[in-house]
Amino acid sequence: MGLTVVPYTLAILLVAWFGGDSAARYRIARAWLSLSVRSAGPLLGIRTRVQGLENLPQDAQAGAVLLVKHQSTFETFLMPAIMPHPLAYVFKKELLRVPFFGWSIGSLDMIHIDRQQGARSFVKVVQQGRALLARGTWVIMFPEGTRTARGEKGDYKSGGTRLAIDTGVPVVPIAVTSAKVWPRKAFIKRPGVVDVSIGPAIPTQGRKADELMREVEAWIEAEMRRLDPEAYR
Repeated sequence: MGLTVVPYTLAILLVAWFGGDSAARYRIARAWLSLSVRSAGPLLGIRTRVQGLENLPQDAQAGAVLLVKHQSTFETFLMPAIMPHPLAYVFKKELLRVPFFGWSIGSLDMIHIDRQQGARSFVKVVQQGRALLARGTWVIMFPEGTRTARGEKGDYKSGGTRLAIDTGVPVVPIAVTSAKVWPRKAFIKRPGVVDVSIGPAIPTQGRKADELMREVEAWIEAEMRRLDPEAYR
């Protein structure tokens, strides 16, 4: 990743400088993420196993909000690499200051927020999210907000379900067992399989955000126990 992030970032910035559209910049970024994920196999012994792709909305123009279990950095690289639609992350603006990586995501159609602005930041999420979803870009969020250790559960916040309800698109719950091989804040990685399970899309019409998030949380946490039973003994 250290060797490749600089040339890929320069490619993204050059495309932006010469007026390339956001789709072209995203394709370059996705190529780098895919390269990183594929390289984890021969370099680290990390493989991925994905199930439930058929649960994703099939209409090319259909919007969706993906709500993903968050255990490590790995799934932030993996999701764009396996999804059939462009993704827009909701992330804290401090990441924009990270050299090269931050410059790359700053030039893409993503949603960066200032957490100190509270409710005002969510208004920005809805405004930008609605525009992106209308163009067929899916919004991806980690409802726990931060990475959790293997076998643990964070506090699921309802921002993702609120966005989906406000924009009228379904939510898709996703379980990921990345902490088996890439623990939170760990420099040393372990060989193994990362399981990704994509749940059925849940319609949001007429739903309440908190109640819908409880349903998402229940599905994800039950699926985590099925995929990684050793972590929940």
